[in-house]
Amino acid sequence: MIESQESETTADAAPVQETDPVAALTADLQRLQAEYANYRKRVERDRAVAHELAIGSVLTELLATLDDIDRAADHNELTGGFKAVADQISAITNRFGLEKYGTEGEEFDPQIHEALLHDTSADVKVSTASKILQPGYKYKERILRPARVAVTDPE
Repeated sequence: MIESQESETTADAAPVQETDPVAALTADLQRLQAEYANYRKRVERDRAVAHELAIGSVLTELLATLDDIDRAADHNELTGGFKAVADQISAITNRFGLEKYGTEGEEFDPQIHEALLHDTSADVKVSTASKILQPGYKYKERILRPARVAVTDPE
């Protein structure tokens, strides 16, 4: 009777899985290498985003200066050394990727335009940026400042 009880208990116990220590260590090493590769990619991506944000913030600080340069050019006050400095600043901001946008007559888009004035006219079919009060600027795909415009809607 004791023998029959012992055979029943050994049959109920789950078989012990023997793991190969080399296979277990190899799997751990592969997992750690994958985690490290993902970490490196994440750090590089974060570094690139931080770099773009830093350049964007510097360019944002220069927007007022660029506006002053544009106003001086509109009034023919850029001459001599001041013109050379203004040209250098414009060239540098263009080299970094700063884009100026906003032209009169283009369709009004609230994603990239800020409406400051509003008017209606039978001459337009869709909402139109009829006058650019202040140009907009973007760096890569990020809007640094929306174009400030006067909007004309159809009647």
